[in-house]
Amino acid sequence: MLLEDLQVVLKVAEFRSITAAATHLDMRTATASAALKRVEAHLGAELFIRTTRQLRLSSAGEKYIPQCEQAMLMLDQAKQNMKGELDVIDGDLRLSVSSDLGRNVVIPWIDDFMDTHSKVSLRVSISDTNVDFYRDSVDLALRYGSPNDANLYGFKICNVPRLICASQSYLDQHGTPTHPQDLAEHNALLYQLQNLTHDIWEFTQGNDSIKVKVSGNRVANDADLVRRWCVNGKGIAAKSCLDLAHDLLTNKLVTIMSDYQVKSTELWLIFPSRQSITPATRLLRDMLKQQTRDLLQQLIAKGILDKSVLD
Repeated sequence: MLLEDLQVVLKVAEFRSITAAATHLDMRTATASAALKRVEAHLGAELFIRTTRQLRLSSAGEKYIPQCEQAMLMLDQAKQNMKGELDVIDGDLRLSVSSDLGRNVVIPWIDDFMDTHSKVSLRVSISDTNVDFYRDSVDLALRYGSPNDANLYGFKICNVPRLICASQSYLDQHGTPTHPQDLAEHNALLYQLQNLTHDIWEFTQGNDSIKVKVSGNRVANDADLVRRWCVNGKGIAAKSCLDLAHDLLTNKLVTIMSDYQVKSTELWLIFPSRQSITPATRLLRDMLKQQTRDLLQQLIAKGILDKSVLD
């Protein structure tokens, strides 16, 4: 019996669907179905009861699948322990990352990482939509915000302040707002996610909280496009300091209303299970922590951020 066939069986049990398991494993449905049939033939028992509408475990499957899961976990852990002792860094990184952060910040770092660790390969999904580990062919995701699912595992990479920014050319033409309420007179560059337009900008100053509804003539579901509009002088944007770091350090953008803080976030590396955390992904995590810290320190040195962001 092939271990690869057992991995297919466990995914079918997890998703209760041969098609969904095949999609997650990046294979044809017919290939997954054939693997399941081989395992059942070897065992001499059907592991699933199939109907036209659903697939569920048989009594044999209810006994076999949990023990099979434990055996596979032990084998995988033994393999990872061996690689760790031998300093073997390999594997396929199936990564999901948001558009602006991915294209302009993280992918160049991963390119350098892969140059150092030549046995690592990359499959990247760049999208601002949150990944669904049970549907998408992804093993780790780099996302703003901590995991909101108790079944997921994650590592915090860094704190990420948000900033209000514009190009100097826009400010020369339209003036510089000094208070959040002044934004009503300006063109806000808006971000939309899952049909929700983020047009309420929240600020704090000391113990005071201010919410402002902004408006503008440009809305995009791609954060990178919002940044490009901002650099090209089309309006004012509220964005992550990591997304804007290069533009701020090269003076393509300037921060405004620095007396008012925008609600900050955090950057996390998220996994669907402990088994997804390999020696390669641990090294990737450490690299991301160091690179983001270096970038934040550059913004601190230029007076854009306070050093407390590193706490």
